[in-house]
Amino acid sequence: MTTTTLSTAPVAAAEPAPRRRRRRSLSPGKRLPAARMVGPLVVLALWAAASAAGRLDPAAIPAPWTVLETGARLWSDGTLTTDVLTSLERAGYGFAIGLTAGVALALASGLSRTGEALIDGTVQLNRAIPTLGLIPLFILWLGIGETFKIAIIAIVVYIPIYLNTHAALSGIDHRFVELAEVQGLSRVRFIREIVIPGALPGFFVGLRLGVTGSWLGLVVLEQINATSGLGYMMFQAQNYGQSDVILVGLLIYGVFGLISDSAVRLVERRVLSWRRTLSS
Repeated sequence: MTTTTLSTAPVAAAEPAPRRRRRRSLSPGKRLPAARMVGPLVVLALWAAASAAGRLDPAAIPAPWTVLETGARLWSDGTLTTDVLTSLERAGYGFAIGLTAGVALALASGLSRTGEALIDGTVQLNRAIPTLGLIPLFILWLGIGETFKIAIIAIVVYIPIYLNTHAALSGIDHRFVELAEVQGLSRVRFIREIVIPGALPGFFVGLRLGVTGSWLGLVVLEQINATSGLGYMMFQAQNYGQSDVILVGLLIYGVFGLISDSAVRLVERRVLSWRRTLSS
C-alpha cells in the first residue's frame, strides 16, 4: 500500500516582475510656440510695473506708454517713416554686399590652398582691426556720403559670414571627399552635393551674426554726417534731452533685429530640415 505524503511547507508566493525603469529624456523637450518672445515680454512687464510704481525717473527712462505715444506722434508726422526707410535701405545694401563677399571669399579660401594662402590671413587681419576704427580712413577715401556707411556695414557683415562658412568648409569630413573621388564626381557635383550641405550650418550661424552686425554698425554710422535715419533721429534727440525719442529708436532697432534673426532661423529650419539636432 502506497502512502502519499503531503508537503506542509508553505508555497512561496510568485515574485513580481522587476519594474522597468523609465528612461529619462535628456533632450530639451518639445519646442514651445513663440518661446523667444517670453523674455522680451517679461522685460516689458517689469519696465511697465516699475514705471507705474514710480521707481523709474520719467526724465531718464520714460514709461512704455509714453514711448508708444511718442512713436505714434513721430509716425503721424511722417518723420519716423522717412528715418525707418532710410535705415532699411542702408542696412539692406550693406548686408547684400557683405553677404556676397563673405560667401565668395569663404568658398575661394576653403576649396583652394592658394585661395586660403591669399585670403584667410588678410581676413583674419581685418577681423583683428576694430571695424568702427576704419571710419576716419573710409571718410578720407570715400567721402562722408552714403558710400562709406554702406562699405562699413558690408565689412561688419562679411567677416562673421566668412569665418563661420570657412570653418564649416574646413570641418567637412575628409571621408566624404574620398567617397566623392571614388564615385568620380565632377567639381560641380562635388560642390553641390558635398560642400554646400556641409557648409550650410556654419553659413547660417554667420548669417545670423551678420544680420545683427548690420544693425549694430548702422546705429553708429547714422550719427556721422547724416540727415536722416534712426541713428540721426536718436543723435538729435540726445541734443535736446528727449529720452523718449531715443528709446523709440532703440526699440525699433531691437524689433528689426529680432524679426531679421527669426526670419533667418525660419529659413535655416526649412533648409536644414534633414538634420536631427538637439534643438529640433
